[in-house]
Amino acid sequence: MLKAIIIDDEPDCVKLLSLQLKMYCPQVQVVAECTESEEGLLQITERQPDLVFLDIEMPVMNGFQLLEKIGHIPFSLVFVTAYDQFAVKAFRFSALDYLLKPIDGKDLKAAVEKAEQRRWPQTQQLSLLRQQWKGDVKILPDKIALPYQNGVTFAELKQIICCESENNYTRIHTADGHHYVVAKTLGDIQEVLEERNFLRIHRRYLINLDHIKKYVRGEGNYVIMSNDQSIPVARNQKEKLIGRFGWL
Repeated sequence: MLKAIIIDDEPDCVKLLSLQLKMYCPQVQVVAECTESEEGLLQITERQPDLVFLDIEMPVMNGFQLLEKIGHIPFSLVFVTAYDQFAVKAFRFSALDYLLKPIDGKDLKAAVEKAEQRRWPQTQQLSLLRQQWKGDVKILPDKIALPYQNGVTFAELKQIICCESENNYTRIHTADGHHYVVAKTLGDIQEVLEERNFLRIHRRYLINLDHIKKYVRGEGNYVIMSNDQSIPVARNQKEKLIGRFGWL
């Protein structure tokens, strides 16, 4: 049985989430329902939960400030927030778990299943999220969190050469010769990196334009990357690639 605490300044949201947990996740026992961040902090200290559902935007003390007062986080954490496209990108950059209001039962069950694995959030993940939250869209972090089977790796964006689709997974190649396989589709990765200097040039490949060494035109257009990897350029993406560089 997982002990859970819900912290959200909207009472209706707290009650609804509590009911949904009873309906979809019988292995979860809600030990505290808090509509004030100060009360949430107190309950976390006293109850020592296994799982906390936390809203970020709250009066007096927001979710980040609450977590700072706790310091080391010895519990699974799921953020609960209203839909916001930029916020979703921020969560994906940091690889932290989140639920969008109104909460879908399947998403809730999936979040609880992850929580049962007791993967506690890392300080660097929270730092990445806070860096982007409600900030200037042009100010983006220089790292991305990459979740894998046993934890999270943090990769510098400038070191990523390309991302390669492997069905529901993505293989990420880096300049130091390493590669990481993450449980995200290439579309998910594209959505996160599209505002940086990355471009989807093929259904299987998203590349870092800073790592292109050569573009070869002809019957089979392709690029040669800084690691000497040859990557095909789809016919419908050729003009977009040329446009990004302003080639003649």
